[in-house]
Amino acid sequence: MRWRPLLSASLALTFALASSGAQPRPPAPPRAPPPRAPPPAVDSAINLGLVFSEVASRTLPAVVTLYVEFTRRTDVMLYNAPGFWGAPPEEPQRRHGSGSGVLIREDGVIVTNHHVVEGATRIQVHLRDGRTFAGRVLGSDPSADLAVVKIEARSLPTAGFADSDAARVGEWVLAIGAPFGLEATVTHGVVSATGRGGLGMNEVEDYLQTDASINPGNSGGALVNIRGEVLGINTMVVGRGQGIGFAVSSRLVQQVVRQVLATGRVTRGWTGLDTQDLTPDLASFGAAGSGALVSVVLPDSPAAAAGLRPSDVIVSVDGRAVHGRNDIARLMATRAPGERIVLGTLREGQARDVTLTTRLRPGESPPPAAPPPPPPPTPGPTGFGITIDTLPPAYAARLGLQSDGAVVIMGVQRGGAADQAGLRPGDVILEADRRPVRGTDDVVAAARDGRAVFLVRRGASQEYVGLAIGNTQ
Repeated sequence: MRWRPLLSASLALTFALASSGAQPRPPAPPRAPPPRAPPPAVDSAINLGLVFSEVASRTLPAVVTLYVEFTRRTDVMLYNAPGFWGAPPEEPQRRHGSGSGVLIREDGVIVTNHHVVEGATRIQVHLRDGRTFAGRVLGSDPSADLAVVKIEARSLPTAGFADSDAARVGEWVLAIGAPFGLEATVTHGVVSATGRGGLGMNEVEDYLQTDASINPGNSGGALVNIRGEVLGINTMVVGRGQGIGFAVSSRLVQQVVRQVLATGRVTRGWTGLDTQDLTPDLASFGAAGSGALVSVVLPDSPAAAAGLRPSDVIVSVDGRAVHGRNDIARLMATRAPGERIVLGTLREGQARDVTLTTRLRPGESPPPAAPPPPPPPTPGPTGFGITIDTLPPAYAARLGLQSDGAVVIMGVQRGGAADQAGLRPGDVILEADRRPVRGTDDVVAAARDGRAVFLVRRGASQEYVGLAIGNTQ
């Protein structure tokens, strides 16, 4: 039959393929579908994230961390002998804290919270680029919990202010600071409310409320909009709540900064009036929420001179609508003595404008023309603004010091490098630049290059202290 040769050839070919190791080619895998373009919502989220990153990168260099030293007196005696070494004052103990601040001028002007620097004996300002400067308080305003600090530097990065009155509820914001000492921390949220007051935390309250995470250490940091402008200075949170933080409005911050830089203190204009909210129970005076009811007008006050009287209803301040007494307090808080204010009022249903000129509060003295500059430090032999002497052996023994020739600080000049480093009379210098001190010459020699590291004994504790002439460390 003819099929037999064909079958034999086919079998021979199959055997040849098998013996040569060749295998039949497997079928090609199915092709993967092309990747789908992300939906528009994902693109929007990515773009928003990029905006946040850009704002953070531009603002972070202007936000600094403040490391603050406080002193608390105790009953521990450093010495107990007659003469210079006898009956010294109570031995202070150092306490430390930290907060945040915002550079607002290239020459080192920083705004922060009053409670961050209140009672500070030493302020060290750490910049984003790693440098550290000694800071001094130019002035503060406890009523609004704000303070202005200065460091001696030039060409620093700064952040500009936005108009907090133009802030809108729901707009994105970033809170930047150093919560719990974690420097350069950025959180985000929205403006939850504007014009908050009446919280009872400070005498003057004009807050932006936000749900951006704010924690201890954020105080004094920046609340910025998505253009990188400072809307407010972070100041506090509601401890029993979540996502309820507050920042002092940029409007109030700028008013405080202007006065501190001009006079070293904050003076607010006095009006001599007090107001209360219009409630439904007071409908005979006006509609609830449509103004603030004047309840007090002091004699011989600016309010009395303007013709205001109890039962008047204030509906606007310089054209800004008023909805209650918090609005009055917030809008008046930024007015200095001598400013003219136009109040829109209602009296028995009749509208009229009243011009009021603020004055100094009775008994308050006018501010000085300019803040007094700190006295120049007296360098002394070390250049650090200290006078030193050798610690007498008898008193060294009382301190438990085995080495002879330890040096004691006799005086510290205000404003000098030693003062800024927190050194005080009675501190004992044990080492200078890691070498044991055998006398005052060792301390002077270590300080010749304008820098030194001292091992300092104070009471029962000791620590290393770095000093540098020029206010930097």
